[in-house]
Amino acid sequence: MTDVLKLWPLLTATHRYDKSISTRNRGVGVQIEAPILAFLIETRQGRILFDVGCDYAKLSDPDLRARWYDPLEFPMGPPQMTEEQRLPAHLARHGLTPADIDLVFLSHLHFDHAGGLCELCGCDVHVHEAELDAALAEADDAYFADDFRGSFVDQHRWKLQREEYQLVPGVQAINTPGHTAGHMSLMVELPHGKPIILTGDAADLQENLTDEIAPGLCWQDREDLALDSIRKLKGLAAETEAELWPNHDMAFWRTLKRFPEYHT
Repeated sequence: MTDVLKLWPLLTATHRYDKSISTRNRGVGVQIEAPILAFLIETRQGRILFDVGCDYAKLSDPDLRARWYDPLEFPMGPPQMTEEQRLPAHLARHGLTPADIDLVFLSHLHFDHAGGLCELCGCDVHVHEAELDAALAEADDAYFADDFRGSFVDQHRWKLQREEYQLVPGVQAINTPGHTAGHMSLMVELPHGKPIILTGDAADLQENLTDEIAPGLCWQDREDLALDSIRKLKGLAAETEAELWPNHDMAFWRTLKRFPEYHT
């Protein structure tokens, strides 16, 4: 029996970049527009956020933007994010505040998945132990150090994970390393519809799943690890009849329900 009640996708920003960043050794020179998503999961035991998007201050403040998105050091370029796409604005539309979030589950600690932590003080944060180690070691340039080191970070509320586990009945963490050292995906059992597997960046695009193409960025170039995770997710989906939701696919995002509608 699942404790999940409702699931909402949240568009927190968009990002234009070379497709090869999402599909390894494929799509060089092709520009795509990708959504940066978070997901709000309402359960009988509280509210869970899967990923939290970018730090708005680093995009809106000219000095911070120049520092963190220097084109020489970060050629991917900055995402586009509006005030209305910040997490507090999303939550306000639901009649909620950041204090109403009980748990943040981070697929990984890249800037477009963990940057919004500064908007959410006081809740538990779940992340894989290997992921935090890689982030602290600055394993690649998509880790922005103060996203997870800032004064707002209460390490006493961080719950470091290793094994796969159940957050609450119906919400299951899945280890999917490859894109990063400790990447995790999340399986959500809805009360009525098919289960949903939020792939995170184990699969940016539907193409990653259909053609079994690794993400462009792989931890220590472990393409094999990333492909193993894609195949693991596809196997789990076949076994449970779950839907796989790629994380940065604009065409797929447009098929999802949006507030005030929700998935149930």
